Amino acid sequence: METLTVGRAKLTWLNGGVTHMDGGAMFGVVPYPLWSKKYPHNESHQIELRCDSILVQVDGKNMVIDSGIGRDKLNDKQKRNFGVLEETRVEESLEELGLTVNDIDAVLMTHLHFDHANGLTKPEQGELVSQFPNAAIYTSQVEWDEMRNPNMRSKNTYWEENWKPIQHQVETFDQSIEVVPGLTMHHTSGHSDGHSVIKFEDGDDCFIHMADLMPTHAHQNPLWVLAYDDFPVTSVHEKKKLQDEAYDKNCWFVFYHDAYYRAIKYNEERKIKEKVERKRYDYDY
Repeated sequence: METLTVGRAKLTWLNGGVTHMDGGAMFGVVPYPLWSKKYPHNESHQIELRCDSILVQVDGKNMVIDSGIGRDKLNDKQKRNFGVLEETRVEESLEELGLTVNDIDAVLMTHLHFDHANGLTKPEQGELVSQFPNAAIYTSQVEWDEMRNPNMRSKNTYWEENWKPIQHQVETFDQSIEVVPGLTMHHTSGHSDGHSVIKFEDGDDCFIHMADLMPTHAHQNPLWVLAYDDFPVTSVHEKKKLQDEAYDKNCWFVFYHDAYYRAIKYNEERKIKEKVERKRYDYDY
């Protein structure tokens, strides 16, 4: 498992499973000849998108950013449509670190689309239960409201089985919240109406997790936003503002979906200066 230390925070990438989504949808209006040079694709023009939760350890707290694709919850049709060739192994990843799901104090949900929230629950003795029973689950109030009352479009990604078993654990915020000193969540809208990003600052050390405003390193261009975005113009403006702030502070950009990089730091020319590459494993496709 790859790790990164930023100030007093230690980040470890857990195995949350994988999806393969249409590259055209993931890059919106960007033409194929452009995006295909930035990110590999298969013969069906699908790109590999990890769903790897990030364990963040700060001040004795164990926190997880997003929950993975889940396990034993998708049917064969869903696995085929979403390109799920590998399901969540978060429990096994934590075990390698000497932890269990019971040791997780908080889950920071950037948003609640199925590829981020499906790992919040798991089947146990014929019913769905919380994957992280002792954790506070943070998300924006806007996102939580839509999760429970999706519209005709969003009902395809906001699933009842991902919120009902954990609703007693959810803690919401309006614009921002400080989870522990220096670690904050900020509501941005854009990708979803309730979408949020995560920042951490400790002196001169910092990281930003832009979630699906910048899901991979290939989405660095502020104009390259997803066809899945509910408010793409908002995504563009929020992305540009957050990127400029992170560049100025020399922050690490950390990723949940990127199949090739876990984290990147850019130089003044917006080129890669430092990087944490993702190791490829025998189970990779």
